[in-house]
Amino acid sequence: MLLSEILKELDYRVISGDPASEVTSVEFDSRRVHEGSVFVCIKGFKTDGHKFVGSAAGNGAACVIIEAGREGFGEDELISLVSGTSCVLAEAGDTKKALALIAATLEGHPERDMNVYGFTGTKGKTTSTFMLRNMFEVSGMKAGLIGTVCNIIGDEKIEAVHTTPESSKVFGMMHSLKDKNINNLIMEVSSQGLKLDRVYGLRYRAAAFTNLYEDHISPEEHPDMGDYLNCKLKIFDSCDNAVINADCDPASKVIAYASSRCNVLTYGIEGEADFRAGNLRPERKGHVTGTTFDVASKYVSGEFFVALPGKFNVYNALCAIAMAYCAGISVEDIRNVLASISVPGRMQPVENTLGLNILVDYAHNAEALKSAITTLKEYTEGRVITLFGCGGDRPKIRRFEMGEVSGNLSDYTVITSDNPRTEEPDAIIGDILTGINKTAGKYEVESDRTKAIKLAISMAKPGDTVLIAGKGHEDYQEINGVKHHFDDAEKAYEAVKELGGAV
Repeated sequence: MLLSEILKELDYRVISGDPASEVTSVEFDSRRVHEGSVFVCIKGFKTDGHKFVGSAAGNGAACVIIEAGREGFGEDELISLVSGTSCVLAEAGDTKKALALIAATLEGHPERDMNVYGFTGTKGKTTSTFMLRNMFEVSGMKAGLIGTVCNIIGDEKIEAVHTTPESSKVFGMMHSLKDKNINNLIMEVSSQGLKLDRVYGLRYRAAAFTNLYEDHISPEEHPDMGDYLNCKLKIFDSCDNAVINADCDPASKVIAYASSRCNVLTYGIEGEADFRAGNLRPERKGHVTGTTFDVASKYVSGEFFVALPGKFNVYNALCAIAMAYCAGISVEDIRNVLASISVPGRMQPVENTLGLNILVDYAHNAEALKSAITTLKEYTEGRVITLFGCGGDRPKIRRFEMGEVSGNLSDYTVITSDNPRTEEPDAIIGDILTGINKTAGKYEVESDRTKAIKLAISMAKPGDTVLIAGKGHEDYQEINGVKHHFDDAEKAYEAVKELGGAV
């Protein structure tokens, strides 16, 4: 495609060069630039793409796009960096939006033929997206997935680096879906994805707002909760149907904002909602721990069982039910999927014949661990044995808090290593001990995570629950910058087999 055709999509001006060249790709990482690439300068939290104008031009870029509002990079300086090459230097008003527009154009605007279902919120996005995707599959409709655990394009699973990838990758995956004749995409839409225009240009057939908790507040993410909420609300600026948790704290603000832009459906447990669950009953069905509940609404009604424990998973199920309704999926297909749902690393069961309830969960901070343990106590006849560690190169306060939570709530705790990164595992464990020693909780330490998992399972008796927390869907341990394969669910099942409890 000619550069001149691509630039028509933008609010731009050409500073130097002739935009008659052919363009083959769009990049935001200068190391990926090759002959014919458009390099878009994005100012990030840690570095500024304008620093790499010369590198991109030297790698054969057909065009470098700089931002009108840049700081510290004069026009003459940037012109000199591309001089002696055929690289065009152009300026756009907002390079993040420019990246999305160029990517959409180069990929043939796949978004125009795609039904997109977006989920935003602090918690629940991953579980709800997996629920909805399974509902699509069971109903006979194919759907792609973009999210925290992985990206799924047809039969291909792609490692996820960010919950919501950069726009050029989003449109690239949409193009791949279109090539496979898949016209439905389910995606987690993070607040950063919205703030940084990674999803600019998308329109949602339906968009869900799950909840809002104090998280992601930092100089590199959101300065305060107001900014955090406002960024999430942007999902409704280009949306046909909003699905909103009526019980979340900012529900009235979210509903008011969305109502002025699209059709609104609500879900909840505590108060009035379009999709309301009641009569929640914790239940074990064979190896499966879950909740039976009733839904009363003019849209979907009847008894449902969700094969994941806890009230919060009933909220996730309600969210998926409402989104499935927007997609035209039958109640029978919805019910069947919820009854057998398993989400990697989200209260993921490890089947066994030992009479144990073994679950792998991503709970990696105090609030999440508290919620997980409290929930599992409702389903456990015997003891709750919690295994966890804490990540290195992360705030120490998280270690103190998680130690204290597990000491107060668990019947027994096994403290181990997580992703130590560049820190010493024993030093991290020492911080956890500072927290747990404030309590009367019983515990022991086993720094080898494989041995710790076997220890926790071997000490459990029929009726006990073993919660393996912290890593969830992650399939690695990061030690001194190197990722080694490590999957909690795999290690747990190996331990079960050694103990003669394989299914």
